[in-house]
Amino acid sequence: MTKKQRKMLVRIILAAILFLGLSVCGHMGVFDKIEYKWILFIIYLIPYFLVGYDIILKAARNISHGQVFDENFLMMIATFGAFGVGEYSEAVAVMLFYQVGELFQSYAVGKSRQSISDMMDICPEYANIEEDGKLRQVDPDDVEVGSIIVIKPGERIPLDGVVTQGESLIDTAALTGESVPRSARAGDEVISGCVNGSGTLRVRVSKEFDDSTVAKILELVENASSKKARVENFITRFARYYTPVVTIGAVLLAVLPPLLLGGAWGEWIRRACIFLVISCPCALVISVPLGFFGGIGAASRMGVLVKGSNYLEAVAEMTTIVFDKTGTLTKGEFKVQDVFPEKGSQQELLELAALGEGYSTHPIAGSIREAYGREPDLSRVGQALEIPGEGICIPVDGKETLIGNEKLLQERGIPFTPCEKPGTVVYVACAGESRGAILISDTVKEGAKEAILSMRQVGVKKCVMLTGDRNQAAQAVARELGLDEAHAQLLPGEKVEKVEELLAARRGKEKLAFAGDGINDAPVLTRADIGIAMGSMGSDAAIEAADVVLMDDDVRKIAAVVRLSRKTLRIVKQNIVFALGVKALVLILGAFGLANMWEAVFADVGVSVIAILNSMRALKSE
Repeated sequence: MTKKQRKMLVRIILAAILFLGLSVCGHMGVFDKIEYKWILFIIYLIPYFLVGYDIILKAARNISHGQVFDENFLMMIATFGAFGVGEYSEAVAVMLFYQVGELFQSYAVGKSRQSISDMMDICPEYANIEEDGKLRQVDPDDVEVGSIIVIKPGERIPLDGVVTQGESLIDTAALTGESVPRSARAGDEVISGCVNGSGTLRVRVSKEFDDSTVAKILELVENASSKKARVENFITRFARYYTPVVTIGAVLLAVLPPLLLGGAWGEWIRRACIFLVISCPCALVISVPLGFFGGIGAASRMGVLVKGSNYLEAVAEMTTIVFDKTGTLTKGEFKVQDVFPEKGSQQELLELAALGEGYSTHPIAGSIREAYGREPDLSRVGQALEIPGEGICIPVDGKETLIGNEKLLQERGIPFTPCEKPGTVVYVACAGESRGAILISDTVKEGAKEAILSMRQVGVKKCVMLTGDRNQAAQAVARELGLDEAHAQLLPGEKVEKVEELLAARRGKEKLAFAGDGINDAPVLTRADIGIAMGSMGSDAAIEAADVVLMDDDVRKIAAVVRLSRKTLRIVKQNIVFALGVKALVLILGAFGLANMWEAVFADVGVSVIAILNSMRALKSE
């Protein structure tokens, strides 16, 4: 809870204590002994202003800016009207209930939504420039095109450029979504935002920071955020029409009958004030946000964080969902999927590969050692020679062993059987003879296929996957999960373009959601109607940019949130119809003098209590 919300809570509690004390005194007849009613008026003003002064200030400020008819204005004139007809306790109660509803709404909507400027955390803070044999850290903005920068192991690449010296593996997963690190050596281009692996690189800068990949991603997020489709709060929309109608109606009720019929002015003014008290939208301003709050609370218990009631409403209208692949539909973990020996057994092939990769820190090497299942005897291994872009050459038991891609074997004229299956293929040869191939790929998450089926059951028409990974790997995942479309080898900007195309194909109130976990997904998360991030393994940038966060990364919960959001909307609509129906009836009775303040209290407070009890049903997830 924020500092502002805590202050509001304290004000509500203090006002409620004073109000209850005044109510008890009223029932005990204490106030009957007060000769001057203006004293009682002043006494009730204390809790009223304590809890509602900010509403009056907002109404006055909006009026000064030309925005007269909003919920703040209606609350002000309704409670002023209650004071006008001598119903002081009603005025305080109405304002108190309203502020409780506002607190609920504020807490639900404001939960953990931080500024998109947190995206700046992905931006490298410095670049290394070598001067007189020493490295000096400078602002990336100060580095000119053509300068040579040094990128040490584990550092994020600050600027786009071309490698002039050094060899390393570049982790591009955060930027492109590609699951396998890329090799970088002299002559290769590298892009900012990626993380350097185990080798030191010297890079000639090819673009200024403002034109770099990281800067463009930040710009995409800002632009996408400005175009974000936001569902306007229902109460504000409703008040645009409701507030001026009931206000004008009350004025006409107070003025026209005495002028036209010659009745007593006092009686018609009293009717107009009762009319205003009845018309107070207390049931709506409390039950509507409370209904959404209940839905958000139920989602939280499911392990899903919804960052506002407007996003819960949008989820109910979702008909298209777009997924990132790595970390969303797949685990983002490398596993040996299959072993294809050409000579000997699978275990012998794994042993040979594990020995050759015994000293490597590459994730692919780690997956091979894991599949081997035991600690390799590295005393059998000699000095490894890394062949950039191809693999390694290493003596095992005194025999020259090659471990790498197909190019490694082709250049040495070693015949082998190509593996056409999707994924990363590691070929192994020993003593000039091919020993077989090992297929390594990311694995599909448990429940991913079930998640797609569940989403179709709740009415999602199209399931699409966007990824920066290889096309073969993308199509294999798409076939396994039964997706409608899969688009591969996409950069962040191209992902946004694909989402724009899908957004343009929507009809009516249909909404599009995007689910992802990487920094590269942040622009798409903000552009989609609903951004869904993985909270457990997702990047901070993706989580902050998203509207819905799956705290345990279980994509099966997306369909559950759709069902929950639709249940919440049904409850909210029931409250709206009930509240407006009762109020319309009592308003008509009040206009003809057939309703007194007791009916007015029921139309306001009674309807509110019933609507709140109905809203509590949203707290239970199905």
